[in-house]
Amino acid sequence: MSTQQQQPVLSLRNLTRVHGSGATEVHALRGIDLDVHPGELVAVMGPSGSGKSTLLTIAGGLDNPTSGQVFVEGTDITALGVNGLAALRRRSIGYVFQDYNLIPALTAAENVALPRELDGISARKARTEALAALAEMDLGQLADRFPDEMSGGQQQRVAIARALVGDRRLVLADEPTGALDSETGESVLALLRSRCDAGAAGIMVTHEPRFAAWADRVVFLRDGAVVDQTLRSDADSLLTGRAAQR
Repeated sequence: MSTQQQQPVLSLRNLTRVHGSGATEVHALRGIDLDVHPGELVAVMGPSGSGKSTLLTIAGGLDNPTSGQVFVEGTDITALGVNGLAALRRRSIGYVFQDYNLIPALTAAENVALPRELDGISARKARTEALAALAEMDLGQLADRFPDEMSGGQQQRVAIARALVGDRRLVLADEPTGALDSETGESVLALLRSRCDAGAAGIMVTHEPRFAAWADRVVFLRDGAVVDQTLRSDADSLLTGRAAQR
């Protein structure tokens, strides 16, 4: 069965986000419609201020749209209460923040295990899963270090391990390779790709055409609206053209 015949993991319907009012009103998103299916990795590109990060925060339930709906595995998360939304985020959504968002007082393993423990997994099982996720990121030796004892690139990989631990059906990544060298960035993208190939759905914000080339589809935003989309088979030529225009 192709991904397009399955129910989307994520559906955005006529999504708008307006900041401020009157003379200071800013339309961050304008009527976005987007489906992301199991097994699909979507790259979102566009200039600064085009709405890329806003799209991710709303898709992940971290911000509310001004209008429109967000469905994660068929559940309208805009209609959930605070507790229901928190539970769904822990269970179904992995989020890689641009600024890592690690808890300074917790070790790498504790940071990665935390969402699993909050969802009722035993501390022992959560730590086992966390160590496995860190090992995937080649960070097993840093499991008991605190964030301030790690480099920025290491903290970023811990944040990615936290987003991928457990059975997350939706992975959202905001510039996941921003603090990484090219070789490590490629390995991280390979891991995101393999997670989607195993059945998850992923959205990645990136400025780098070489990283966007890992995606099945590239969506271009400008001024809060989708202005272009391309499938993986057509991505190379279109990304090359877009890069030349920057």
